[in-house]
Amino acid sequence: MSDTIETFEFQTEARQLLDLMIHSVYSNKDIFLRELISNSSDALDKRRFEALKNPELLPEGTELRIFIEVDTEARTLFIRDNGIGMTRDEVQDLIGTIAKSGTKEFIEKIKKNKEESASAELIGQFGIGFYSSFIAADRVTLLTRKAGEESATRWESTGDGTYTMEDAERDEPGTTVTLHLKDTDAEDGMNDYTQEWQIRQVVKQYSDFVAYPIQMDIERKEVEKDDEGKPVEGAEEKTVVTTETLNSMKALWLRDKKDVTDDEYNEFYKHITHDWTDPASRIQAKIEGTLEYTLLLYVPGKAPMDLYYGGVRHGVNLYVRRVFIMDDCKELLPEYLRFIRGVVDSEDLSLNISREILQQDRQIERMRKGIVSKVLGFLRTQYKKDKDEFIALWNEFGRVLKEGIFQDRENQEAILDLCLFNSTHSKEEFTNLAEYIERMKEGQEAIYYMTGESRAKIEESPHLESFLDKGYEVLILSDPVDEIWCQQIFNHKEVEFKSVSKGAVELGTEEEKKEAEEQRKEKEKEYKSLLECLQGKLDEHVKEVRLSSRLTSSAACLVTDGADLTPQLEQMMKQMGQDVPTSKRILELNPSHAILNKLHDIFEANAEDPQLDDYAQLIHGQAVLAEGGDLPNPGTFSKLIADLMVKAG
Repeated sequence: MSDTIETFEFQTEARQLLDLMIHSVYSNKDIFLRELISNSSDALDKRRFEALKNPELLPEGTELRIFIEVDTEARTLFIRDNGIGMTRDEVQDLIGTIAKSGTKEFIEKIKKNKEESASAELIGQFGIGFYSSFIAADRVTLLTRKAGEESATRWESTGDGTYTMEDAERDEPGTTVTLHLKDTDAEDGMNDYTQEWQIRQVVKQYSDFVAYPIQMDIERKEVEKDDEGKPVEGAEEKTVVTTETLNSMKALWLRDKKDVTDDEYNEFYKHITHDWTDPASRIQAKIEGTLEYTLLLYVPGKAPMDLYYGGVRHGVNLYVRRVFIMDDCKELLPEYLRFIRGVVDSEDLSLNISREILQQDRQIERMRKGIVSKVLGFLRTQYKKDKDEFIALWNEFGRVLKEGIFQDRENQEAILDLCLFNSTHSKEEFTNLAEYIERMKEGQEAIYYMTGESRAKIEESPHLESFLDKGYEVLILSDPVDEIWCQQIFNHKEVEFKSVSKGAVELGTEEEKKEAEEQRKEKEKEYKSLLECLQGKLDEHVKEVRLSSRLTSSAACLVTDGADLTPQLEQMMKQMGQDVPTSKRILELNPSHAILNKLHDIFEANAEDPQLDDYAQLIHGQAVLAEGGDLPNPGTFSKLIADLMVKAG
């Protein structure tokens, strides 16, 4: 064993998080002990699971447990477990470095908001339980040995930006965290974690349901008693030490709902998620019949910061007859419900089931369908029962839920029924598809929508002019996922979806459509040669120049042909590394705009007038800018604008 002690610097973000903990003003300092107990519980779960595949990792007769020990004089607190343990590399990766996506954003939010509640909320979203040790300790030592390995590792830090590591020895696999407690916490007597009553209180409040015994040696003064239980005369008082289990170890999801308080449910959620904030709601059910399982699921109050990053953990733990099998069980819930957290406990699955078997197991597939049905049913009920609460949920997870529109064909209609949308009907309130359909104008045959980068950009788009002028409601779809599902879903309840920026547009009653068609044909005859001229000058950029029926005040707009990808979707696919050819679009001109009349006069006077080329480039550039696009030749466009201004002057 090497005697060399190596010193390392924390990653920048980790150092900032440590600083936050060291200077924490949280009134509830008990959370550090809850987090460390939860970490130990996770480590025990993992050793138990690994032993299903490799029995030698858990010799027969081994009692998995968490042990708490205190040294009152030295003011140290020990949390010891015989879980899976860590290798030296794992210690450095998991504690010295924070490898999660979104770390920098998290730090920025912490800096901006110094309020205790907001900071705790953010920490809960990120999940950094071990760092909470520095709320109560000014020095933390970790001794760990991986199950199946002989060597151990000692890690230590005072939170000053550095930490040390060295090889060490430990009698058995597992981890011991030693906290050298701050003296200030003992002064008021309320946060003295060397006191038995304080530790009992924290364990009972936050960790009573942990599936493994949380034990502690308790000292008691006793006098020898006779058979009747009376003190023996003259007997001396002796100190007796007994090991007591501080938690009940009852599986919360199996207890009768009437016997569990909301606080207990919330603490269990925090235990399994390492979130520091209460969940928004929970879903609890016992499924009986040919397939029996119990579920206790939660909807978090806030979306985790890595929800939209690749590789995010799903957060549903699988148990078989109260035995932990695995966390992050992706097979139990589809990707679009990855924000759900909780526990599923099966009575029928095998204890040695593996991830490979899970992917092919018919029982798992049936469980998955049942769980999805329960979650979607709960969300439907939530919408009817408390719309405001559902809207809060939607604001956090709606973008993820919409992924199910194209991922889950079986539940597609049910998911669409749940979706909330912004629309031109109201700036303040969401609408759903049922409400939209109910408001449709007489003779309206489609659900109109427009996709874009933001609500503000969509509302400024010239594509909406005719729709707003004639009183047609348009859904405003500004989430990136909207670009994907709109390409794949073409109707809802037998009503067609139609983009206002794609293809031709015909609005109004049959009579109005007929009249508009006749007027357009007359204009097309009048401007036919001019349109062909402009098409020739813009052939590099557009596939067609035509008159528009969707514009009322703008001079021009760009329209995507019915079968082509939108520019936003093209951009998304390119960012994902896909080779997507850029589609030419259609340039529509407003037949009532003065610019078209001006161009027509110039063309009639001289079809070879060089101004026509300049104006063609300007009109196309204006249409690109109107929808927030990037100009193909910004330098040329800028020069043309300058020249035009000089001529006007």
